[in-house]
Amino acid sequence: MKLYHFPLSGHAHRARLFLSLLDLPHEVIDVDLANGEHKSPAFLAINPFGQVPVLEDDGVYISDSNAILVYLAKKSGRSEWLPEDPLGASQVQRWLSVAAGELAYGPCAARLITVFGRPFNPDEVIARAHTILSLMDQHLTGREWLVGDRPTIADIAQYSYLIGAPEGNVDLSGYPAVNALLRRIEALPGFVPFPQTAAGLRSIA
Repeated sequence: MKLYHFPLSGHAHRARLFLSLLDLPHEVIDVDLANGEHKSPAFLAINPFGQVPVLEDDGVYISDSNAILVYLAKKSGRSEWLPEDPLGASQVQRWLSVAAGELAYGPCAARLITVFGRPFNPDEVIARAHTILSLMDQHLTGREWLVGDRPTIADIAQYSYLIGAPEGNVDLSGYPAVNALLRRIEALPGFVPFPQTAAGLRSIA
């Protein structure tokens, strides 16, 4: 397998993290976003959306980080990461939607301002971040994982932009259950850290 990747992309990191947790042999190919490689004809041929990550597996290209998580769980036959039963599968899908929605438009967007200079309204996206963090912290209180009694791709989909939230000036200190989830993910065999920058709250840490 080949993973087309950008080191500071949380979307790319979640795919790389899951490949490592599954201990699947793969090659990481960094895409030069700064110089527009993701918009080149060669890259657009494998992902017309012009985004990382993209997983290449035996001539098949899978784009979208959450789709890659689903593909890898199914391809590897590791149903503990993506339950087969209707309720478990729907609960995981609910959190994948959060990762693509509230997480992307909250903590992720806040980080895009400080790390990549994106023109979002910081007050708006930071407020969104605290709304989803509060909901997530309430959900996790008294439980170890987002779904069921073991880690699933629901947890992996949240990790990168949660751990990177302080770079977007989003303070995680008021969310003990979220922080406990992050520590549990970091303790999993095969864990790969998400590279940090000195942006946001980390610039004064």
